Amino acid sequence: MCSGPAEPTQRLFFALWPDTGVRDALAGFAHAHIHKQARRVPDANLHITLAFPGSVSASVRECLEAAAAGIQGSPFELTIDRVGYWPRPRILWAGSSHPPAEVWSLVKALRTALLACGLQPEPRPWQAHVTLARKARHALPVTEIDPICWSISEFCLVESVTNPSGPVYRIIRRWPLEGQTLSMG
Repeated sequence: MCSGPAEPTQRLFFALWPDTGVRDALAGFAHAHIHKQARRVPDANLHITLAFPGSVSASVRECLEAAAAGIQGSPFELTIDRVGYWPRPRILWAGSSHPPAEVWSLVKALRTALLACGLQPEPRPWQAHVTLARKARHALPVTEIDPICWSISEFCLVESVTNPSGPVYRIIRRWPLEGQTLSMG
């Protein structure tokens, strides 16, 4: 029996998207410290992934958007103050030594949303980090950076489209964090 054409999908992720000041500070650090030993992430693609649904159909996207719209939380401050290296995926990253409770609650709520929409959340523990470079041969000689203070007042649903030149990210929707205790609506 032949089936019809496969339903189109979009590759999606939930993220914290930096404002211009935070993006410029992260990019400035990357440009100053990451040279030929790795492939830097384009400045426009710098972000923190909160949850990764992956390739989903339009109906699953609608479910995710509805679930995300029910998440309420307070704005918070996130300090990016360290850099690290994961040798197996060969990634250089910048992250937070002490992510605030609000970001952990947001990640938990988004993982619950994935489950409610029939998706499995990433099994590895979540870590607040911005990927700075891929295909890195080794760690940077520094492990700390001048603290970058990031005021978080929203989270986003982002589409990833892979082009021959690399991935391009497009924000599909944003949800504000408006000063309420984080919960699933």
